Amino acid sequence: MKKSESLEHWGAMPERQNLLKHMTPIAYKASGSTYGACGIRIDGNPAFVDAVLSHLKPILAGENHVTRLALARNPVDGSHFGKAFSNAESGAEVCYIRLHMRGGEGAIASGIFDRHLDKATAEFEQAVR
Repeated sequence: MKKSESLEHWGAMPERQNLLKHMTPIAYKASGSTYGACGIRIDGNPAFVDAVLSHLKPILAGENHVTRLALARNPVDGSHFGKAFSNAESGAEVCYIRLHMRGGEGAIASGIFDRHLDKATAEFEQAVR
């Protein structure tokens, strides 16, 4: 899709779409690359990452008895890639978010030990309807 078409498509979208309804969880114990799976990458200065995350609060319901959020937030450091990131902001971070299915044992354990997830589980059930 051309940039102009993408911008037009984006502008025509209804606002505040239900993210969880469209975020397909990664299967329990899936292996291999998750490239192309539903996920979010945010990078930039910490204030920018926080600002974007503040718009994604409904995704927090993905941490429940049925699914779990894979969340990684780390400083940007190119040293392990052997390269410098010359355009990176000072103190830049990268945050990755993906949704995974819990296994049967994990779901049972969370239901017993993590009762605070009951509300999120109900919100998730409502969101994916």
